[in-house]
Amino acid sequence: MPGRGARCGASRGSGPRRVLGVRVRSDNAARRRAGRRDPVNLPGRSTSQLGSARYSRARIPTAAGRRTAGTPAGAGFRTGNTPPARAFRVRVEAGGPPLAQRGRAVAQPRPSGRRPAVHGAHHREPAGDATLTEVADGVHAYVQPPGGWCLNNAGVIHDGGHSALVDTAATEARARRLRAAALRLAPRPPRAVVNTHFHGDHTYGNCLFPEALAIGHERTRSMVLAAGKHMAGLWPEVCWGDIDITPPQLTFRDRTTLHVGDVRAELIHIGPAAHTTDDTVVWIPDRRVLFTGDLVMNGVTPFCAMGSVSGSLNALDRLRALGADTVVPGHGPVGGPGLLDANEAYFRYVRDLAADGAAAGLTPLELARSAGPGPYAGLLDPERLLPNLHRAYAEQQGREPGAPLDIGALFEEMALYRGGRPACAA
Repeated sequence: MPGRGARCGASRGSGPRRVLGVRVRSDNAARRRAGRRDPVNLPGRSTSQLGSARYSRARIPTAAGRRTAGTPAGAGFRTGNTPPARAFRVRVEAGGPPLAQRGRAVAQPRPSGRRPAVHGAHHREPAGDATLTEVADGVHAYVQPPGGWCLNNAGVIHDGGHSALVDTAATEARARRLRAAALRLAPRPPRAVVNTHFHGDHTYGNCLFPEALAIGHERTRSMVLAAGKHMAGLWPEVCWGDIDITPPQLTFRDRTTLHVGDVRAELIHIGPAAHTTDDTVVWIPDRRVLFTGDLVMNGVTPFCAMGSVSGSLNALDRLRALGADTVVPGHGPVGGPGLLDANEAYFRYVRDLAADGAAAGLTPLELARSAGPGPYAGLLDPERLLPNLHRAYAEQQGREPGAPLDIGALFEEMALYRGGRPACAA
């Protein structure tokens, strides 16, 4: 773990480098703390390029769900309807204000084709530039492709010069780029950050928003403090940067409401154990937009080792009842309500596979090796099948949903399953 103030890069095969932020004017002390010279890391530009960068503020185009015969619903996790396209594009000049120009609808960039299977291999798609996309009036999704381990999504809600975030990012550099993107949408830094759960990719960046009140479920606070820099131990090669663990300062038990200008966001705890035991979703009813945290993935294998299979299925039922038109998953591209069906199909597959494997006397590792990723080979991080099977076995043996499993041992077993440690591109 780099020390305080360390500059990272040597572990990635390069010399020491500047932690990249965004060039800002000197008339705002809070924005001075955000970083120095890098433009917002958005489509089409590398983080090393200074000058202009472009990003899309367009809604996602409608795409009817399609399914190939013989394939489980949602096997590719790109099914499901999405909201209609909405025009406008923003050009961002490094160090200057955005120059907005309304025009034709701009579709969110999407990878072409299915991702290759990675069962038993070290395949990892490179992390692309983050995209900032307006999914409804005053609501933006910040998506970090391709969405695998530690490449989470965030959200920016803004109205009348006020803004709030849904989640942050895993590393100092990524959180600085998120901060820079948020400052393009509102003149002042976000005044609130909602954490959907305790995992470091969603909370480590809290410290880069010192003006913001961090909000989360009461268990999120205790679990952030208990976990500390747990992800640095799992992936010591990642340049985490100068991260101070910052838990939620305002907590709730069941639900609460956050007002950002005239935008009302409902914070709802989805429990008792699904992705984790502290899951929160952010529901914006007037915009029909739902930020799910890691209860929902798109193009990425779901993960419930710290929650439960049964709880994940129950959670998806609860989310479906909200009636969202736009679903911002915890990882992967923005979609529609079809993402809920796709994730449900995956968890039903895991539940049924575990029942068959246990009946045959197979261990989770033996079962995972025998079955492989099956119809979900196109998803990133298919090694997550193994810990998901461990959780399903534990439930079948009568263990309480969310009862702790040995995550370190599960990562070691995932390395045996995939032929190497799970890869993190943060």
